[in-house]
Amino acid sequence: MEKPIILVTNDDGITSPGIATLVSIASKYGEVIVCAPDSPQSGQGHAITLEHPIKLRKSTLFPDIEAYTCSGTPVDCVKLAKHVILKERKISLCLSGINHGSNASINIIYSGTMSAAMEASIEGIDSIGFSFLDFSYDTDYSYSLPYVEKLVKSALDQAFPDSQLINVNIPKGEIKGMKVCRQCDGTWIEEFKEGTDPKGEKYYWLSGKFHSEDYGTDHDIAALKEGYISIVPSHHDLTHYPSIDQFKYLELI
Repeated sequence: MEKPIILVTNDDGITSPGIATLVSIASKYGEVIVCAPDSPQSGQGHAITLEHPIKLRKSTLFPDIEAYTCSGTPVDCVKLAKHVILKERKISLCLSGINHGSNASINIIYSGTMSAAMEASIEGIDSIGFSFLDFSYDTDYSYSLPYVEKLVKSALDQAFPDSQLINVNIPKGEIKGMKVCRQCDGTWIEEFKEGTDPKGEKYYWLSGKFHSEDYGTDHDIAALKEGYISIVPSHHDLTHYPSIDQFKYLELI
C-alpha cells in the first residue's frame, strides 16, 4: 500500500525547531512533504500573496524528505503544495507548527500557523495546528512528543468528522493529559507604542495583553491553565447560527 501523504508547514519558517519536530514524527507514518515560509510569518492570519510573484525553492534541510521554501505566507505554502508540488495528489493530513506561543482562544484568527491548517481543511484535508506555550527558540518539546504522536496517528487511523480541523495547544511544564474543549471567548487589549525613527518620522509598535471574562471551565484557556493539552475542533464557517432568526426582519425592510 502507498504511504499516506502528510503535508507539514508552519508560520515560524522552515528553520524553526518546531517544524523539525513535526517532520520527525510524521516521517514514521507517511510520505512527508514540507512546504514552509523562507522567513518567519507569524501573525499573517489567512493572508495570501497577490501583489507580486511567489518564489518556491527546493530545500535540503531535511535528509530524505522532499522540502520547499516559499517566499509567501503560510496559506500560500498550502496552496502551492496542493496545486504545484503535489499536482492534485491526495494529501491525507496537514500538520502545521509546532508554533512558538499560544494560538488558543481568539489567537486562532490572527495565527499564520492555524490559517495554514485551516486552508488545508477548506480543501477537504484533515488538518492539525500545533502550538506550544513557550516563545523560546530552544523550547524543550520532549515531554509533549508522545501526545503529538498520538494525535497524528489517530488522525491517520480515523478520519475527522465534519470539522476537519483541530487547534491543539500544549502547556509548558507537566502535562496531565488532553481535553477536547471549546474556544475561550477572549480578546486583546491593544496598545500602540509610539517612537521616532532616525529620520524624525513617527512609527508605531503594536503590543497588548490578552483579556477574557469567560469564566467557564470548559474552554481551551482553562484547560491549559490546569496543565492539559487543549483540543478545539474548529471550522472556517464563521456564520453565527443563533442570530439567523433574529435578523430575519431585514428581509422585510
